[in-house]
Amino acid sequence: MTSEGLWSYREGVYGPDETMSVIGFDVEAVDGKVGLVEEESNVTDDSYVVVDVGSWLSGRKVVLPASMVIRIDRQERKMYISRTKQEVQDAPEYDAATYRQSVYRQELGGYYGTFSAAL
Repeated sequence: MTSEGLWSYREGVYGPDETMSVIGFDVEAVDGKVGLVEEESNVTDDSYVVVDVGSWLSGRKVVLPASMVIRIDRQERKMYISRTKQEVQDAPEYDAATYRQSVYRQELGGYYGTFSAAL
């Protein structure tokens, strides 16, 4: 997967209602809950979620590229991602001033791109 492909949702993840907000949804890693969606972007080729992982990682936030999302359950208000808690914990530090900038996105792409074989 290229780093550009990281910023797009997988086909069928959103289902028929691609305008539905996922803010406030629980985020489930492959090994358990990691936090709550605090912010989202659904811009074509620039989609991501900001996850507050403070419940288990002392107030920290992370940015997850849209391609990490493997399923959204509207009934349970859960978003499932293709990463472990440890992989989320080891993600590059969230910086409110720079997380929308291309340099930060390249850093994230380098980090998450190392897991592309698992996608």
